Amino acid sequence: MGENVGQRLASERKLAGLNQRALAARASYSLSMVKAVEQGREPASAGFISAVARVLRITPEQLTGAPYDDGRPLSDAVNELSVLLTEGRYARATEPGKLVQLEADVLAAQQLYRRDRTRQTIEVLPGIIRRLHGATREMSGDEKAHAYTLLTAAYVLAEWSARRTGHLLLTLPALDLADAYAPMSDDRNWGAFSILARARVLTHYGESEVAGQLIETAISSADESRRGLILGGYSHLAGAVNEARKLNYSGASDHIGAAREMARRTGETDDYLVSFGPLNAEIHAHEVELEAGDPSRAAVDGAKLAYPASASPTRIAHHWQDNARAWLMAGKSDKALAALNKARLAAPQQTRLHPSVRETVHGIAAAQRRQSEGLVGFASWLGTSL
Repeated sequence: MGENVGQRLASERKLAGLNQRALAARASYSLSMVKAVEQGREPASAGFISAVARVLRITPEQLTGAPYDDGRPLSDAVNELSVLLTEGRYARATEPGKLVQLEADVLAAQQLYRRDRTRQTIEVLPGIIRRLHGATREMSGDEKAHAYTLLTAAYVLAEWSARRTGHLLLTLPALDLADAYAPMSDDRNWGAFSILARARVLTHYGESEVAGQLIETAISSADESRRGLILGGYSHLAGAVNEARKLNYSGASDHIGAAREMARRTGETDDYLVSFGPLNAEIHAHEVELEAGDPSRAAVDGAKLAYPASASPTRIAHHWQDNARAWLMAGKSDKALAALNKARLAAPQQTRLHPSVRETVHGIAAAQRRQSEGLVGFASWLGTSL
């Protein structure tokens, strides 16, 4: 079987000179959980990975093996984005053209991201951002302020794309630039969304305290307008994930309750590309149940999720990825594989790039006495060995 998180964890733990009991105590997880993950009997949750990685003083990616490819190397697109982010405020600007066209191009890039075309998003962003830098240098007044809004939104999108593809080292310069340009924009909510993106990265690395402070900052900045409710509701969803990763089920549930109330008032939305609404609140509720509550309940209830054809495919795929892990933890490996295939159908690129999918596949293989053709085929498509 190909190397998984459990095998990498065992190696890193031994290099750090820790036994399983010591690692469990320092990471605030049970000894049985550490043993189950290392033996491949249970998939490692994102919260578990971030906790043990922090104890071992390594990155979560050293345990997951991310970033991966989506069937083609991502290096060309990522290299161009890396150069742009390294240039920072000194970015080489190009002829901007008309502001209305720049806005249309930013929207098109956002829609690529929403439709599970993250590679293509990364490919087009550097050119758009260089033109936006040209706009901020050539324009004045309201046009200049709106160009800064588009520039902030583009850097936030760059962070989202880097995080989704597992290139975490690119997230921080993207967020620093978004933070720098947000105060000059005509929509300050984008600055709050940059703060939330930073909180998500901190949650990923297991720094839940500062992440929680940033999330509360975003919540307090939201007003009672529809867009303010979207910001506030999405902030509560970020808070729910942060608390669930700490295994604080009560705190996570409180955030879900607040998000549900705001979603009731907004309905389904796509402002700021966060797909906030009742559906996303329920998807996060299942995630909270999986991370900090009852995985069996998360599996059964999550399998009943109903959604319209217009729902964000990447949001739906993420739900089925979580549902697959829940079924595996509930001892139903066949249903776990079925959920993974639903994720693949909804958003194949994201499914191929997400670390939890590989963990679930290895967990299914460990649970099956004889590897099914369906699992072997899925693993082959994923690019991992069994």
